[in-house]
Amino acid sequence: MPKDAPQPNGGPAAGGQPDGNRLGFALSEHLEACARTLLDRHMERSREWFPHQLVPWRLGRDADPQVEPDTAGPPESTGVRSALLVNLLTEDNLPYYFHHVAQAFPDDSAMNEWVRRWAAEEQRHSIVLRDWICVTRQLDLEALERARMHQVSTGFAPGVRAESACDGLVYLAFQELATRVSYRNTGQQVLDRAGAAIMNRVATDENLHFLFYRDMATAAMEEDPSAGMVALDRQVTNFQMPGTSIAGFAAHATAIAAAGIYDYRVHSDQILDPLVRRHWKVESICGLDPAAEAARDHLLAWMARVRRVADRLEDQRVREPSA
Repeated sequence: MPKDAPQPNGGPAAGGQPDGNRLGFALSEHLEACARTLLDRHMERSREWFPHQLVPWRLGRDADPQVEPDTAGPPESTGVRSALLVNLLTEDNLPYYFHHVAQAFPDDSAMNEWVRRWAAEEQRHSIVLRDWICVTRQLDLEALERARMHQVSTGFAPGVRAESACDGLVYLAFQELATRVSYRNTGQQVLDRAGAAIMNRVATDENLHFLFYRDMATAAMEEDPSAGMVALDRQVTNFQMPGTSIAGFAAHATAIAAAGIYDYRVHSDQILDPLVRRHWKVESICGLDPAAEAARDHLLAWMARVRRVADRLEDQRVREPSA
């Protein structure tokens, strides 16, 4: 997935420092109860599915290093192949994401129980994506394995350190929404029927994950609107998807954007506006302290900047359609 938006200087920051190597954010009784309710809701809504049932195994064949590999089925576009690579390598790096999220909450908390369930579901995504790619040969499998080794060996470091539980929840809400959108948009362009079904299946999971984190972040911001606004500004204006450490990421991001799978317009219209303006209604939140008011001003100015960039790039594509 591409680096989603410009990276201006950070806005106002506030919050306490995590203790040592373990973040250990303590949730209030209210937020812990929210986590339990949302986990129960997720378990009711989620549906069991099996990666092996979605993969067209009949297309598979033995690998022969002496034979030039070709695809089984219609070859996908450059943008789709870049999206497949970035999405899969991002899913492969799950152990690092799990570590960062799990260490933030007590082992016996509902949030930690959720994180374990979330990781189990996310792992299915890497399984089904890799199996489909292997049987259809849409990517160079040797290059893919080298990229996986590089990505997982590199690890993962968040773009901005979480200063509070709200920081982490806001980031995860945006990350899961961006992932859902990327999978949906990729699925609309995948030519292989089974591949399109897999993208949609994974996107459905990612939507449920997004709803959990969105509603947890909402509860945290309602509990302390000023701290929540500062966290929102800090995380959104410095937002990066975890896949930015992938080797060759910039070239893949360019291809993904050129295909319209994920670009500034998508980030503005399908991520920022729906979540920040329409769901959290940041422009109408009252009772903020001065630091939070400054954070809101910075956030809204940054969102306007993203929209201007999206407009400029669209105008450029209209003027130079062959570029």
